[in-house]
Amino acid sequence: MRALAQTYFDAAYEMDAEKFASILHPSSSVTKIGEDGGVSVTPIATWLAAVRGAKAPKEQGFDRDDHILSIDVENELALMKVKLQVPPRVFTDMLSCLKVHGTWKIVQKVMTSNV
Repeated sequence: MRALAQTYFDAAYEMDAEKFASILHPSSSVTKIGEDGGVSVTPIATWLAAVRGAKAPKEQGFDRDDHILSIDVENELALMKVKLQVPPRVFTDMLSCLKVHGTWKIVQKVMTSNV
């Protein structure tokens, strides 16, 4: 799980959609509270397209600040809570993971952020 987290953090710092795609299951989605205060669910392909158009913190010279807050594993199921910054925001993500054909994949990303 720590290797998965490291790839996740590297992908966020570099805004590398291919790195994200390597650890996100194709049927996954990103869930958050939307602008209207309701639940917003974005298919992973749509989210990855937005990542491709985003400026990377690395390119902008920002320091990294990413941490694993917790990992809970039960057989082929894991829940990982992480905190990372993509300036100007700081994100807290809950990553639901499943071991698919022997490899851990993120199957759901639930996120919140603050500035």
